[in-house]
Amino acid sequence: MSKPTQLRIAGGTVYDPANGGGAGGADGVVRDVCIEGDRIVAELPASARRLDARGMVVMPGGVDIHAHIAGSSVNHARRLLPEEHAADPMPAPRLDDGAITRSGSGGTVPSTFATGYRYAGLGYTTAMEAAVAPIAARHAHAELDDTPIIDAGFFVLLGNDDYLLRQLGAGEAARARDYAAWLLGTTRAYAIKIVNPGGVEVWKGGGDRRNVSGLDDAVGSSAVTPRKILEALAGAANALGLPHPVHIHCNNLGQPGNAATTLESMKALSGQRAHFTHLQFHSYGGAAGNGWSSAAREVIEYVNAHAAVSVDVGQVMFGAATTVTADSPVEHLLYASSGRKWVNVDIELESGCGIVPYAYREKAAVAALQWAVGLELFLLANDPWRVVLSTDHPNGGTFLSYPELIRLLMDRAYRDERLKRVNQKLLAGSALLDGLSREYTLGEIAIITRAGPARLLGLKTKGHLGPGADADVTIYASDSDRAQMFAAPRYVIKAGTLVVEDGQLRRAPAGRRLAVRPEYDAAVTKDVKRFFDQYACVAFENYGADPVA
Repeated sequence: MSKPTQLRIAGGTVYDPANGGGAGGADGVVRDVCIEGDRIVAELPASARRLDARGMVVMPGGVDIHAHIAGSSVNHARRLLPEEHAADPMPAPRLDDGAITRSGSGGTVPSTFATGYRYAGLGYTTAMEAAVAPIAARHAHAELDDTPIIDAGFFVLLGNDDYLLRQLGAGEAARARDYAAWLLGTTRAYAIKIVNPGGVEVWKGGGDRRNVSGLDDAVGSSAVTPRKILEALAGAANALGLPHPVHIHCNNLGQPGNAATTLESMKALSGQRAHFTHLQFHSYGGAAGNGWSSAAREVIEYVNAHAAVSVDVGQVMFGAATTVTADSPVEHLLYASSGRKWVNVDIELESGCGIVPYAYREKAAVAALQWAVGLELFLLANDPWRVVLSTDHPNGGTFLSYPELIRLLMDRAYRDERLKRVNQKLLAGSALLDGLSREYTLGEIAIITRAGPARLLGLKTKGHLGPGADADVTIYASDSDRAQMFAAPRYVIKAGTLVVEDGQLRRAPAGRRLAVRPEYDAAVTKDVKRFFDQYACVAFENYGADPVA
């Protein structure tokens, strides 16, 4: 048996908030980081290979808590955008270890190969696919298998699942919980995702009602409402002891006045662990037909005061984007208002899916408001451990825009200059106009891009550089232009393998899959099989994504 490789990262300024280094402070700690095999260790012999990091910034590998990178919805988006393939080709890189290299395409929805290469090129080593319909789990795993370098998992959609809604309507809370546990295991998912609870089911039913508007709207019967769906699935996630709480995309996404629904949803789960995603899209004041405004302050004040609530922001970044969501009614509205091409997929008994290409422009009043709302959420947040960085890739912007977002958070002068250039029409009352002076420190950036999302996901060996942690490390050459610094790390180490060296991709090892398999009463599978035999187009025996023996 060969001896594990050893590497000492020597003399860098280490930001490791989970272990006390740079935790919210401006300064990191100058120290060595030692790697043996694929783990961080406390010490190495003097003979170990050294990587000189003096004058450089050392952080754990980045962790993306919410992105759309694999599965049938993402593949539909790629097929919808052939023009991006020609505009941003990904040449096959020349790797040092003789591994087979892959070409692909970039754009707002990169190919699987380009996704892995480009995440690594930013210093990210872990990413979670945010929404997979259970019936599409096998496809999602195939695409994640094809995505190099990053460790990845996905959240499985449940908020509009027909079998689940039937159990809630019949008052079978225990069976609903067992079903959720069985579904997580059979799809090899990591967490429960809710999108517009009940609203997609109503949309698919047609007729005059095309969505739900509030938490107490009936979904099929008065026994099932968005509130009851939220309560049941949040309770199931917590009762099952899942590492990540229920991951919630609230009702009324993108609608003026939707902050009221967001706050009501948070209050409905008061005291329970719950993660609210792409919060920017759910923090608007005003009212339908009566204008838009920012309600970021009211929403983030609630988050600040309730420790069980965590969020990611879903920051809008100006430029090209592609909206990809299970929230079909919202995508239809976006298609109707923009006139752009689109795809809307009815995923039979489980969910929906819509895709519309989009562009956020500085001079568009609503886009300027969205940009400002996201920054307000970041800058008014008291606890960076519970308000983490995302753009809802590719909905608010691609993950390649993360360095620009980091600069906006760290550089007030730059942020103020950008603010002057955007459409001011809807910014009255924005906290940004009040001269928010906060500038994130490198320690806080390490929290919102690494330590915080890892902790919220329950990934105990990620997001930190203590002994026993995964040897996922990013090393940056310090640069006063923080966008440039975070866009081009000098070195990236994944599971002990140096994958980026001198800013160039050198190796592309396979990543690992992140999944849970909670316990449940096996009797539920007999009832699920009866349901499949009666209603589903897929045989029960062919469902799920368990590995082939």
